[in-house]
Amino acid sequence: MKKPVLVVMAAGMGSRYGGLKQIDPVGAHGQLIIDYSIFDARRAGFETVVFIIKHEIEDAFKQAIGNRLSKVMDVRYAYQQLDDLPEGYSVPQGRQKPWGTSHAILAARDVIDGPFAVINADDYYGPQAFQVIYDYLTSHPDQNDVYEYAMVGYLLENTVTENGHVARGVCVANDAGYLASVTERTHIEKTATGARYTEDDGATWHELPGNTVVSMNMWGFTHSFLGEAKARFATFLDDALRTNPLKAEYFLPSVVSQLIAEGKARVKMLHSSDKWYGVTYKDDKPVVVAAIAEKTANGLYPDRLWEV
Repeated sequence: MKKPVLVVMAAGMGSRYGGLKQIDPVGAHGQLIIDYSIFDARRAGFETVVFIIKHEIEDAFKQAIGNRLSKVMDVRYAYQQLDDLPEGYSVPQGRQKPWGTSHAILAARDVIDGPFAVINADDYYGPQAFQVIYDYLTSHPDQNDVYEYAMVGYLLENTVTENGHVARGVCVANDAGYLASVTERTHIEKTATGARYTEDDGATWHELPGNTVVSMNMWGFTHSFLGEAKARFATFLDDALRTNPLKAEYFLPSVVSQLIAEGKARVKMLHSSDKWYGVTYKDDKPVVVAAIAEKTANGLYPDRLWEV
């Protein structure tokens, strides 16, 4: 069985931050959030990382991130481009938004040759998540009749920000501990008692308890997922080009949900008690900086992280 690789979705970094050079460091010596993710992944057992980026940010990405991390990991690159579509399809006029997370994974189809974990580039996941997903991927190959996937769930109360709303996949597990469903909620806000979400721009709200398990887009897949995502992409495009050609996205949870519903895959719900951190809003940065400083002072991370 091949060793799992880590796949980092970073194609949106340039647009979200206004250019890679403006990514704010969160560590005392200029470290970025991705540095801490790679550090945690490496000590969990990952030796190879695949960065999914856009050609437009390639030089800046390698200068800011990739070249440094290539000294401690086997670094590979894949490129998510709007025109990477099945034969017979073309980008609709005016479309600039990427095609989503499943499309991002498909961009790496030529450099992934075994099981893999998937994360976002700009989220702090904590060491526990990397360890549990690495251990699972190394011990659970596909069965004859079902694909063996996994995801790391977090408590909602550990993943919301004080400074605005977030998008999260709300997860439900069955009695055997496998994912029964994951529902995207794109506007969740923290409240005094937990959180709430809206689907109509705030006209109505629905409560969510703080102990709700949510997805932070940390998935574990066998190589089979690439074939399934590729096979289903055209069907997604047929609907997207008819109903929402400029903004529809091919999300990872939607493909996973289809496979679960068809009985082709099961997804083990792994758990992390760590707190998520991210700079979704400008005011989030001081919180992340303070958390990293505390973790470093407590010995979870070395001060300089990479002695290379």
